Amino acid sequence: MSDSEHILVLVAGAAGRMGKEVIRAVWEAPDMEIVGAVDVHGVGEDAGKLAGIGDIGVPILSDIQSAIAARRPDVCVDFTVAGAAEHGIDLCARSSIPCVSGATGLARPALEAAGAQAEANGVGILVAPNFAIGAVLMMRFAAEAARYMPDAEIIELHHENKLDAPSGTALLTADRIAQSRRVAGAAPRPAPAGEIEKVPGARGARGERTGGVPIHSVRLPGFVAHQEVILGGVGQILTIRHDSTDRRSFMPGVLLAIRRVRELKGLVFGLESVM
Repeated sequence: MSDSEHILVLVAGAAGRMGKEVIRAVWEAPDMEIVGAVDVHGVGEDAGKLAGIGDIGVPILSDIQSAIAARRPDVCVDFTVAGAAEHGIDLCARSSIPCVSGATGLARPALEAAGAQAEANGVGILVAPNFAIGAVLMMRFAAEAARYMPDAEIIELHHENKLDAPSGTALLTADRIAQSRRVAGAAPRPAPAGEIEKVPGARGARGERTGGVPIHSVRLPGFVAHQEVILGGVGQILTIRHDSTDRRSFMPGVLLAIRRVRELKGLVFGLESVM
């Protein structure tokens, strides 16, 4: 930690919806200090003013390398899009700066390369598709239930501007369910012959499958981040659902990740790794 005894935090994607929430949450945390803000939007504006908390003396810069050079952070928090996030994570790994990222759609080879560099430099990279603690518990409960009720499907619902589908949370949930079923030796019933997986042009009828778990994506105004796992059995149905109705729901998890990522080494997936 820095001499100030505060965790010095740089926020990449500071002008975005999640970035603004992170700026507010870090500003309010008694053990943290914002020392840098990066975004391609709002360059030159004060990050605090943009986040609605007033002038904090931290202007938004256009690139992460300049922000690190201006004042080196203890932790970088990244909520940018995939390409920018991959660059930022790699730079942090090479600069021996722990990084927390909530970006989805990241290329696995790029992440693994950055993870190897971070491992060599003795720092951690924590990548999580969802920072809501309730969502992490939802995934944990779904994986446990799948040992006994292996027939499962996922419905994930997000706002209309979310770029990726299925969501990273849905993909991770499906992976957890598939792992749990394999360990328990519990197999779902095979899909009906001729099952239609995709209907061209029908938004939301994506029917993506991961590990044999169908995922259905909904993108509509009014949603923030929601997911339900439906498990079916003879004469019974179990539904496990989590709803984030406000982006503030992600902030306790983000702050937890900032505090704990400095204890990690190399690439680590999922908020549950530090819970």
